[in-house]
Amino acid sequence: MATDLVQIAQLLNLTLDAKQHRKAEAELKILSEQPNYSLSLLTLVHDATKPTQTRLAAALAFKNFIRHNWVNEDGSHKLAANEVETIKKEIVGMMIEAPSQIQAQLGEAISTIADSDFWERWDTLTQDLVSRLSPTSFKQTNGVLEVAHSIFGRWRPLFSSNDLNREVLHVVGVFGDPFIQMLGIADQQIGANSGNEAELRGWLTTMSLLVKIFYDLSCQDLPPVIESNLQSITVLLHKYLSYTNPVFDGEEDDPTPLENLKSDICEVLQLYTNKYDDDFNPYVQKFTQDVWNVLSSVGPEKRYDILTCQALKFLTAVASVSRHAQIFSDEATLGTIVEKVIIPNVSLRESDVEMFEDEPIEFIRHDLEGSDTDSRRRASTDFLQKLLGNFEMLVTQVVFKYINHFLEQGKSDWKAKDTAVYLFLAIAAKGAVTASHGVKTVNSHINVVEFFTQHIAGDLVGGDSHPIAKVDAIKYLYNFRSQLDKAQWAAAMQPLIQNLGSDNYVVYTYAAIAVERVLYLTDDSGQHIFPRADIQPHAKELLEHLFGLVEKDASPAKLQENEFLMRCIMRVLIVLKEGAAECGINNILTHLNGITNIIKQNPSNPRFYYYHFEAMGALVRYCSSLPQVDLISRLWEPFALILTEDVSEFIPFVFQIFSLLLELNPTAQIPGDFKALLELVLTPTLWDTRGNAPPLSRFLAAIIPKAAQAIVLENKLEAVLLIFQRLLASKKTSQNAFDIIDSVVTTFPAEVLEPFFTNVVGLVFDSVQKHPSDSHKLRVARFYHLITAKPGLGADFFIKHADAVQANVFTPFYLQVIRPTTALFAKPVDRKLAVVSYTKTLCESEAFATRYAKGWGFTCTNLLDLLKNPPRVAAGLGDELLVENDVDDIGFGIGFTPLNTCKRGPTDAYPEITEIEKWVGQYVKEANAKTNGQITRFAQERLAPEAQQFFAPYLA
Repeated sequence: MATDLVQIAQLLNLTLDAKQHRKAEAELKILSEQPNYSLSLLTLVHDATKPTQTRLAAALAFKNFIRHNWVNEDGSHKLAANEVETIKKEIVGMMIEAPSQIQAQLGEAISTIADSDFWERWDTLTQDLVSRLSPTSFKQTNGVLEVAHSIFGRWRPLFSSNDLNREVLHVVGVFGDPFIQMLGIADQQIGANSGNEAELRGWLTTMSLLVKIFYDLSCQDLPPVIESNLQSITVLLHKYLSYTNPVFDGEEDDPTPLENLKSDICEVLQLYTNKYDDDFNPYVQKFTQDVWNVLSSVGPEKRYDILTCQALKFLTAVASVSRHAQIFSDEATLGTIVEKVIIPNVSLRESDVEMFEDEPIEFIRHDLEGSDTDSRRRASTDFLQKLLGNFEMLVTQVVFKYINHFLEQGKSDWKAKDTAVYLFLAIAAKGAVTASHGVKTVNSHINVVEFFTQHIAGDLVGGDSHPIAKVDAIKYLYNFRSQLDKAQWAAAMQPLIQNLGSDNYVVYTYAAIAVERVLYLTDDSGQHIFPRADIQPHAKELLEHLFGLVEKDASPAKLQENEFLMRCIMRVLIVLKEGAAECGINNILTHLNGITNIIKQNPSNPRFYYYHFEAMGALVRYCSSLPQVDLISRLWEPFALILTEDVSEFIPFVFQIFSLLLELNPTAQIPGDFKALLELVLTPTLWDTRGNAPPLSRFLAAIIPKAAQAIVLENKLEAVLLIFQRLLASKKTSQNAFDIIDSVVTTFPAEVLEPFFTNVVGLVFDSVQKHPSDSHKLRVARFYHLITAKPGLGADFFIKHADAVQANVFTPFYLQVIRPTTALFAKPVDRKLAVVSYTKTLCESEAFATRYAKGWGFTCTNLLDLLKNPPRVAAGLGDELLVENDVDDIGFGIGFTPLNTCKRGPTDAYPEITEIEKWVGQYVKEANAKTNGQITRFAQERLAPEAQQFFAPYLA
């Protein structure tokens, strides 16, 4: 054990080394399969003699191990019973004693354990927590409350259910009264230690945790113990909203425990205002005044940021309730709100300017993406927009007085102009700002184009404007992109592209963001505002400039820092489609491959490499058929290195792009070195990582038709089917299993499938029992129709193997799964497949002709239902070029489609007919002739008059 601990500790330390972490993680993965590995990690976590970084690494490893190994899909423990019990027994005490950064990791582990075990399989936990609460030691009590909050906080985002309600009732029954008592104890200790800074901080933290748990206990319903004590609790909340202590004077950076407590109080006030207005109504006005006083007393220092945000969110909640909103309804009150609260919190501070200059990428993420949810600007904007929704004309008039004031000052002070622009943005937009189209609805009292022309356009093109003023101009276009027509955008596009040449990081990044979103923008008919023809003249220069910005710093961390630039590259390539050839595909690939080779050393920005591989996917999808480039040979070397070096973050993308190359390759043979990839994909260990299953299964499905001969000659079909079996056993990967088996069924003839097919059918039957969801049944039904539609197989082939699994099992399977599920088919290709399947069953199945006579009539009825009800055409896939598109072709040479086109498929005896009903009728007519009128007799004996009428012209 001691040797194992030393080895594990050494490996944990190596995981912190960028050059050695992959090897160390691989060795830890091997060790994790040994018994009691989790307990070894906990031992290291608890060992105070170990360096903090080792203990923290052990806590992180323990959290991740528990996340993946605590229970299986059925909820059963994957670890040995004694290991499970030891963890439950020890982890609470360890978390109570651990430093705060380790507490956070252990808290997440406890939350994972609680998801499956609490409370019925861990019914002693709540009482254990209560027994550890201390009236004299804040350290011990805070540890207990951290554990409690990590468990109870899970309830916040959940929808109500009987199981959840029983869990909450259990906790309230055990924890409720001690919780009320601890509120009083913490209050007393704060009063008794007002001059003892260490004790005061500790007990204020206790009160803060108690307020968090107050929220947890109330988030689903108002518990009786809270309802009966609500009045006394509100007295306590009032007290601490106005509490001050000179101990905390002079601190300017991080929030003190007092600010944290007031923030937590404001958060719980939001909950009660939104959820329990009837019970909380008597207290709202007083709390509104308290919170207003808080906002009036805090300064611009960063320590007050979270408190200010939570206070503004509470006022937003008050303004959202109609009977409370009236307190803000007069002009004088609104003027005071704008002047005293809104303007101070939307104006740029020195700390904002410092972030703009010193941490530009963080400034962009905070300002643009919505990660500024807890920023003063965002909270102020939400409050102002809520007021705008209630009193649009009045708020517009009040705010515009200040906008005009700051515009006048802005002639000589760019900060004042920034405030004016931000106020305008806040009141101009109505509703949510969408990621796809920006502001879709604007304030009817405002002209956004006129305001841009008069006050902002000059900053977009002016060379002497402050960088933040330029950013404001670009951001304005970005937000109101849907409000500009094609001509207005045509005028704005060139200045945007020019700003990509700025030497300021934030300016050129915002320019890239705006260009990308404009290229994505569509009109009401779904057509792009800027199609390929408009962007083609600028494309080569634009791409070279963007690649130059990305590659400015070649270190792995800096190169992948700015995902916005890579997203713009991706969008340009998607819009260009085949037009990328005019920009030099080989040159583009040189850039992309070079970036791949650098970032694979230490992948650190998932968004960047997602857009990076989507850019590669765009080239593959649109340019793989062009004669001047061999994408397979150009991509093989960097991708092979990723696989060789086991860069796990990139492996899913590599196999998605390899899949795309195979799907678009017109030859029937396996290209290049892909034969080696088949060997690799059939290795079971590659499938151990859950995220690999979708791309690997797609790749396997794509390579099977091209490698069919090698698979048969080298006896690899059994290995393929073992992977199918493995994926089918899990609910999370069963859809991927059907991707593989569908490819197998459509590729190999009956004589190849015969030795394995009984087992395959048995596995499918078992999966229906294990995963009875509609989505799973849809794939089962599609699998059945593939078999029954394929020449050389058919319904009788399936029935023979079903009987080999269990006699007469086909009848309930067909009646309870296939018939009702087929009626739910929505994709045109699936409905077409079912039509072919049903038609061939009616015309060719001996079993349906004799053994299942009633089933023959049912099948005909189902066929007519599919023909009468038109299919629903699927929507587009947006950005995700690496997602497999639906192809409206079932193969087997049957070419009718809703668009009256005939697509690819193996040559078959059936003519290429474009109208599905005509094809069905003709097929029935030919089969009837071959069987000397057997179908005519069946129709007369087994069909309703409506069905007979449909078939009459073909059976005459």
